[in-house]
Amino acid sequence: MARRRKTHRPMAAINVVPFIDVMLVLLIIFMITAPLINQGVQVELPSADAQPLDPNMAEPVVVSVDASGRLYISVGEHPREPVTDEELTRRIAVIIASRPKAAFLIRADRRVPYEQVVRAMTLMQQGGAPSVGLSTAPLE
Repeated sequence: MARRRKTHRPMAAINVVPFIDVMLVLLIIFMITAPLINQGVQVELPSADAQPLDPNMAEPVVVSVDASGRLYISVGEHPREPVTDEELTRRIAVIIASRPKAAFLIRADRRVPYEQVVRAMTLMQQGGAPSVGLSTAPLE
């Protein structure tokens, strides 16, 4: 009596363990670096005992004033490049036209003279911003 040999078919399977390992490493990297990413230009904010913004509201438009008095706006192609007074006013007008309910904030370095902050506020109001808030760091 002759025995029949069983033929083994190759089993096609994808090994997902390396994929899971890579995804976990990426997740850990993003969890560590996300709090370190600072929006916009590096400024040293003054401290104040103020209430935080509502987390449910849309992302505000932030105008930054660095220590040397240069202006930056968080909306546009190059948020880390300084803008002129005229360009800031024009961009604010465009934002108001497309997002009438947008919130506007000024992030000014604490070493900036008050005159520079008022200048930024005036330019934003000339562009049509109905109200402008000031961004501060929490008191320690």
